[in-house]
Amino acid sequence: MLLSFPNWIIHISSALEWGIGAFLIFRYGMLTGRRDIRLFGIAMLPHWIGSFFVLGYHISTDSIPLLLDLSEVINFFGSISLLWATLKLLKATGKSSAALSSTACLAIVFAGKPQSYMGADIFDTILQLSSVVYLTFLVLLLVLFRRDRTVFSALTVAGFWFVLVFISVTVYCIYLATVVRGYPTLSHDDLLHGLAESLLTVSNLMIAFGAHRKIREFEAGQRLNVQG
Repeated sequence: MLLSFPNWIIHISSALEWGIGAFLIFRYGMLTGRRDIRLFGIAMLPHWIGSFFVLGYHISTDSIPLLLDLSEVINFFGSISLLWATLKLLKATGKSSAALSSTACLAIVFAGKPQSYMGADIFDTILQLSSVVYLTFLVLLLVLFRRDRTVFSALTVAGFWFVLVFISVTVYCIYLATVVRGYPTLSHDDLLHGLAESLLTVSNLMIAFGAHRKIREFEAGQRLNVQG
């Protein structure tokens, strides 16, 4: 296998942490009785499933690129799910989200001009569209946080945004590994690969710990109400 044991721990941890974050957000929705928060937790599951395709790709020693392509497709629908769930939460704030919905749709429709919808280019197109959808989700997540601080903690919101740091560093690490250090792929450079993936672990931990913090805050408030 291309990945060392420590690198495998990092990859598996990042996948598990995202799943734990989804579960904690779903549980918070259960505790608060808010169906829209529960739906957000469920909307995180496609990205979680996609992470296992990436693990399968590495298990195959990066010899089955179709697994990586499938993860991109699943993550695309995962980003759409997160955007949809965020729009549902915005609607629950009591203010009109029609304009926000229209803006989100326009951003997706007019994002980029794919060269082709056939062959390998379709996966590049999916990756580009997925990035636009995720960025739109992040912007609306900030709008939601400003409107309603009871849904997510600042740490969870920061965790979703920190994914951009992971992506940026990964792109730079790919350049260093393949162009500067002469490896065929980033996976062959265990040090840089582990460094990049560790940032995703940090991001997912922020999301999970933030959700846990909201649960603790809610439960503390409930105890105070009972005592009062």
